[in-house]
Amino acid sequence: MFGGGMARNLVKKAVAASVAAGAALVAILALGATIFYALQLIVVPLAAAAITFLLFAVIALAVALTFVARSEAEEEESEEDSAGLGQRAYMLFRQRPILGTVAALAGGWIFLRNPALATMVAAAFTEKSHGSRRRR
Repeated sequence: MFGGGMARNLVKKAVAASVAAGAALVAILALGATIFYALQLIVVPLAAAAITFLLFAVIALAVALTFVARSEAEEEESEEDSAGLGQRAYMLFRQRPILGTVAALAGGWIFLRNPALATMVAAAFTEKSHGSRRRR
């Protein structure tokens, strides 16, 4: 299914991501325990537990709201991407100049060989993508 090197690299990346996630979990648990025991020196244990819980709930809420705001901004950008062929070509050249140059050369060659294929390529560029549907 996959080439040998491709699957090996994928497994290495998955292992590295799981190790990083495990280390982050241990670090967060240790931080929570440290905050709890430090607060326990000042207030009663029940209050220390409540304060620690509230602190981590506020942090989780802030992170969640940050990601929601970022995803909404990306959705607005994707809705604004209903540009024509010229603007898409300009953005391609601006973001990836080598790929844009290759695409322009290939498009010119296709147009010279068969204008009907050039029409199909233009239709593919102007067609809206259906991949970013909004979930409800």
